[in-house]
Amino acid sequence: MRLEFDPALPVCAERERIAAAIAGHQVVIVCGATGSGKTTQLPKICLGMGLGGSGRGRRGCIAHTQPRRVAARSVGARVAEELGGELGRRGVVGCKVRFSDETGPANLVQLMTDGVLLNELAQDGDLRTYHTIIIDEAHERSLNIDFLLGCLRRLLASGRRPDLKVVITSATIEPQRFSDFFGGAERAPVIMVGGRSYPVEVRYRPGEGEMPTAMDVVDAVDHLRRDPLGRTGDILVFLPGEREIREAAAAIERHSAFAGELEVLPLFAKLSTGEQDRIFRPGPRPRVVLATNVAETSLTIPRIYSVIDTGVARLNRYDHASRTQRLLVEPVSRASADQRLGRCGRLGPGVCVRLYDAESYASRPAFTAPEIQRTALASAILLADAV
Repeated sequence: MRLEFDPALPVCAERERIAAAIAGHQVVIVCGATGSGKTTQLPKICLGMGLGGSGRGRRGCIAHTQPRRVAARSVGARVAEELGGELGRRGVVGCKVRFSDETGPANLVQLMTDGVLLNELAQDGDLRTYHTIIIDEAHERSLNIDFLLGCLRRLLASGRRPDLKVVITSATIEPQRFSDFFGGAERAPVIMVGGRSYPVEVRYRPGEGEMPTAMDVVDAVDHLRRDPLGRTGDILVFLPGEREIREAAAAIERHSAFAGELEVLPLFAKLSTGEQDRIFRPGPRPRVVLATNVAETSLTIPRIYSVIDTGVARLNRYDHASRTQRLLVEPVSRASADQRLGRCGRLGPGVCVRLYDAESYASRPAFTAPEIQRTALASAILLADAV
């Protein structure tokens, strides 16, 4: 195993301060913008703490959670590569997601989804397998993340795991709320880390209807392909779901101006691992990656210089009248729109085409409502009984 840190990553410039905070506190919140390197470098910082084999991973496995399976696998592969090994049971880094367990006793770091760690809490309420837990992308405030943070606060307050360290990462979205939840700055300090991003030009191109259509996406792709700046690199398109992705893919492939010129790749949760991994292996042709909000955070898709944002996403909503859970297409918050914009400013100057107008952006809520406020809680209540 090799521990090397890229000085170009902002989080590495704060490595000593982060390590000191982790050594002196049970909970640390690391807040950094897109491109700061917090997702890949934090487990390495934890591994490198101390001398003579006393790094945190060497004394107990480091659990590193991601909100989505594709992110867990891609982050695990990247961390394993940087540590000079391969992802898997015999490597330094393992990965555990629903229906797939590639972890073993040789692992010092294990990537997993939040749901997997919650299930382990039901089996072992003290999480004795782990010495350090990194909760990544906590600002997403999914039901699993909020429930997991509540369980961890209760575990730390019990005094049964005085050796356990919890590192929570967030984009620049209300990090103080996480600190306050764990007792304030004295108990859970916030470490701010700068981002590494380039200027992004925002262009508003609203369609004629209330919701962007597949042809609106085609027109935006055509607009970018004709623009000298937009022709640089690949294009990432945010769409609300699988149906819209398939409709947009068909429309792009039928468009005569793109015939044989572009490679169109979908990205959504139900794709097989092999199909999802294709986005990390760019070929010779320019690509258009059609993705749900799975690509908003954690994932770094290679060669993206332009983003097309439809401005909508599918969100879980509990309908109290019918007592049913529904997936509704809704406008995203300003925070989500800004996260999407940031995906094209990581490699060089980028262009973000928004298929809605500036007034629509300004009128949106600042943040997405936490899932716990808009979803059915029956499953969480049943899990609470288990843990």
